[in-house]
Amino acid sequence: MKDLQNIKQRFGIIGNFEGLNRAIDIAVQVAPTDLSVLITGESGTGKEIFPQVIHSYSARKHGQYIAVNCGAIPEGTIDSELFGHEKGSFTGATDSRKGYFEVADGGTIFLDEVAELPLSTQVRLLRVLETGEFIRVGSSKVQKTNVRVIAASNVDVPGAIDNGKFREDLFYRLNTVPIRIPALRERGEDIFLLFRKFSVDFAEKYRMPAIRLDSEAKQALIDYSWPGNVRQLKNITEQISIIESEREIVVAGLRNYLPDYGKTKLPAVIRKEEDKSFSSEREILYKILFDMKSDMNDLKKLVFDLIRNGEVDIAVQKTSPGFIKNLFREADPGEDVATDTRTETVEFQQHQTRNDIQDTEEIIEESLSLSGKEEEMIKKALEKYNGKRKMAATELGISERTLYRKIKEYGIES
Repeated sequence: MKDLQNIKQRFGIIGNFEGLNRAIDIAVQVAPTDLSVLITGESGTGKEIFPQVIHSYSARKHGQYIAVNCGAIPEGTIDSELFGHEKGSFTGATDSRKGYFEVADGGTIFLDEVAELPLSTQVRLLRVLETGEFIRVGSSKVQKTNVRVIAASNVDVPGAIDNGKFREDLFYRLNTVPIRIPALRERGEDIFLLFRKFSVDFAEKYRMPAIRLDSEAKQALIDYSWPGNVRQLKNITEQISIIESEREIVVAGLRNYLPDYGKTKLPAVIRKEEDKSFSSEREILYKILFDMKSDMNDLKKLVFDLIRNGEVDIAVQKTSPGFIKNLFREADPGEDVATDTRTETVEFQQHQTRNDIQDTEEIIEESLSLSGKEEEMIKKALEKYNGKRKMAATELGISERTLYRKIKEYGIES
């Protein structure tokens, strides 16, 4: 392996963390080959340095090195950027143009945020990786290229595959050699080394003394979670260098620049909105029945309270003793309902005498026969129009012929 310290010095890599050294080791070992490499790690960890290491120690080091941020190119133009296009192939294509794969022939292409590529572009990329062939947008001519592809992503690519956003075959083709860049919070003392390097750089840039940290501030720096990784550390170091007048930073001053310092990172509680949809008509029916039952129980309790308070005497007279017994049982389970029907009837009669109200109303059960209702409506319509069938039929919404047949069927005199 090449001298590790020389590599770090050449590419500005700071730190001695074992995981970082392992990533550099893999990059140097895979460089002489033409294997595809997939670099993974959180945003801000410095993934863009490792493709440069691989290219510089490869046989392609004198060829073109092109870095492409796939997430920054609009979906409608990404194919043209990568593979080129012919004149007139789309609106605005006034001239033919070479794509990155054509320009970088014999060199290296670094596809940053490769998981952001559209699925259609992923198919084209897979063809280049497998056969070295591509076709310009608007052309039918197959062209060849000899390019080494290094890709990087800060998202969970297997998760993107499960969600149908990334092709599984492309993942395995790119992931021939995986390199993982550790997050800054995993690197321990490397955090302070990076802070010291950045403070010296900004002191030279702004022509001022470099800032320092006391022992407590150093520990606070290491304990912080650094969600933005090295990029966040660099930005905070620059802020402190410019804003703070004191060159020695204490822990209280440092914490002013660390968002959410000391807060426990717990999983976010996501409250789902109540699912008011129903998966079937049966569930809708059950919901209606349950609502009806609830309304009926509320109504029974209301009537029970009115009866018990003597506010609905007429209702009591019209109610059978059996109904009262059920009402007491359902509306107030705590009541003592262990009385027999005979006792209940006596109490009912006593209540009648006490209120001295006679029930003279006869309850006639209403017929629910459809034919009976139909006959009644026909009679009313004929009566309304003095036996004129045409007008009666119009009122009923049926034809005069149907009305005539119904009159004969029910034996109605008109």
